[in-house]
Amino acid sequence: MSSRPRILLVFLFPAAFLAAQPFQYPKAETIDAVDDFHGTRVADPYRWMEQENDPRLKMWIEQQNVLTSAYLKDVPARERFKQRLLELLNYPRYSVPVRNGTMYFYTRNDGLQNQSVLYVQEGLAGTPRVLINPNDLSEDGTVALVNRRASKDGSLLAYGLSTGGSDWQEIRICRVADGKGFDDFIRWTKFAQVAWTPDNRGFFYSRFPDPSTVAPEEQSYHMKVYWHQVGTSQSADKLVYERPDAKELGFNPLVTDDGKYLILFVWKGTDVNNRIYYRELGEEGPFIRLLDDADAAYEFIGNTGSAFYFHTTLNAPRGRIIAIDVRKPERANWKELVAEREEPVSFATLVNEQFVIAYLKDAHHILLTFSLDGTPAGEVPLPGLGTIAGLSGEREDTTMFFGFTSFLYPTTIFRYDFKSKTVTPFWEPGLKFDPSAYETKQVFYQSKDGTRIPMFLTHKRGLVLDGNNPTLLYGYGGFSAGMLPSFNVARLAWIEQGGVFALANLRGGNEYGEEWHQAGMLDKKQNVFDDFIAAAEWLIRNKYTRTPKLAIQGGSNGGLLVAACMLQRPDLFGAVVCQVPVADMLRYHRFTVGRYWVGEYGNAEENPDHFKFMIKYSPLHNVKKGVAYPPTMITTADRDDRVVPAHSLKFAATLQANDAGLNPILLRVETKAGHGGGKPISKQVEETSDILAFLVKALRMQIP
Repeated sequence: MSSRPRILLVFLFPAAFLAAQPFQYPKAETIDAVDDFHGTRVADPYRWMEQENDPRLKMWIEQQNVLTSAYLKDVPARERFKQRLLELLNYPRYSVPVRNGTMYFYTRNDGLQNQSVLYVQEGLAGTPRVLINPNDLSEDGTVALVNRRASKDGSLLAYGLSTGGSDWQEIRICRVADGKGFDDFIRWTKFAQVAWTPDNRGFFYSRFPDPSTVAPEEQSYHMKVYWHQVGTSQSADKLVYERPDAKELGFNPLVTDDGKYLILFVWKGTDVNNRIYYRELGEEGPFIRLLDDADAAYEFIGNTGSAFYFHTTLNAPRGRIIAIDVRKPERANWKELVAEREEPVSFATLVNEQFVIAYLKDAHHILLTFSLDGTPAGEVPLPGLGTIAGLSGEREDTTMFFGFTSFLYPTTIFRYDFKSKTVTPFWEPGLKFDPSAYETKQVFYQSKDGTRIPMFLTHKRGLVLDGNNPTLLYGYGGFSAGMLPSFNVARLAWIEQGGVFALANLRGGNEYGEEWHQAGMLDKKQNVFDDFIAAAEWLIRNKYTRTPKLAIQGGSNGGLLVAACMLQRPDLFGAVVCQVPVADMLRYHRFTVGRYWVGEYGNAEENPDHFKFMIKYSPLHNVKKGVAYPPTMITTADRDDRVVPAHSLKFAATLQANDAGLNPILLRVETKAGHGGGKPISKQVEETSDILAFLVKALRMQIP
């Protein structure tokens, strides 16, 4: 998931005078809608904007887009940024190759293709050929390949397609040898995971009901597990598992590498704690609820016979590796193989009959190996301070592949040889960019309560700390999602123009384990905003920038973040980019998959204690009349079925109606796009060019 927030003050700061006259915003009607939250009446005058097909809304959105385009059209830097982004993106990009049988699967984008293409080759020396090219499936590049799973021998492929950025997927099947597709396809899946049986007859998958058969508020409930036989209609699929007594549970099926067990990863929304059920493959009896207390996170790594290996946070918020013998599943018989360390576990897998574990050390990866009894087996050297962007290898393999990236390091694919313990480049990007003119450093600062927070800074070498550098501060802070170093051409285009890019590792993420996550959720959500505000204050105090030159950016939960911080400290920021935000904290759970986030945010309708802390920061409900807010751009997309557009629309209308200053409050609504996943390169470039142009104008940057 992804999201964002804001609140208060009245005086204009210098960057406020960006227009000679106050903006004339499109008229937004108001209605008399009021809810009673545990004795507190809360108005919702723009509730009609939740009806996406309302013709008044469509006209209002069109007018907002016209206003935004008019504001940006005379910014010369916009076209320059667009051309530079196209230049920077125009290089081959690969994913980590994955082996199934003798076949290797990977994606490649030649540079400016709207969607990456799936290739396959036999053996590492084989000739690559295109297997699935989603660019051929739509003229505008809005059909995306969102997941794939080959059979164990590599002869068949199940793959998911998404249209217009939707979370809904359609699963199709093809033969790998000739790419020929089967007639059968599967609908009504989201976040799908396919588990092939060893005989290649078919696979297990999970799906929701046909949306036409249930009420809209029930469409993200009632997930069931089915078995699909290749070559047959979905209507013939066999129901494998359901929980009518617990409609909120979701299921991801997995078949163990030895082909003996079918495992169900049982989840509830975005809660990190989960359950594990299993039964022997081919059995028809009930599933055994091996772990059913939802008392911790349990990630299945692999098995040796009846010994199941898990990465868990049980009694170890930073993670450890345990073994459970399913013949003796009592907790007294569990074995700890790799103990909890100071660095939290990011992920773990099995390659070369060893545990390969990625740990987080101050928000960047280190990669260690251990024997199956937990004995340390060495460290895999990484090219520098950065992030492992994908890792593949089978249990019996003596080599593995991994991607590595950092702020100034485009994703590169490496091959690791367990015998020689050497790392060699496998696919290197051909980007024409010299990183020597730039640098990344990591600093630490104190939040409001004294907590030590890390932050990455990337900028030109020799930066003069005179308080005049345009600075873009980015954050997320939620859902146990770590914000790690990664390469991004938009950030590169920013720092090329003298900008500073700052990434703050806020509480709510997983940078320091589950305790770090829990310190930024539910009634502790204000910690996240305090961390972000403290990052801005540190940048100003240390002369990197000053308020008129400081912009903040975040998306989804990060949109909630920047919205809440802007509302709480409108005096602190020179510009705000608020993308696909979660803005209505009192009603978010009513829409699409919003109810998945209740464990993270709370439920203001059902729990009076939750209402008390959620109303204090909910962006929609903390806009103050008579305050001059910083220049703000709010973005959303018409087909976002994760964070529905109503969040952005209602928030923008509320800000525009109450703002007392001369700064622009802009709304940008993308068409034929969703929350961000699968967005074609062409749309990404247009949106990024608009954002950078907005920042140039808002921060009064001089672009030659």
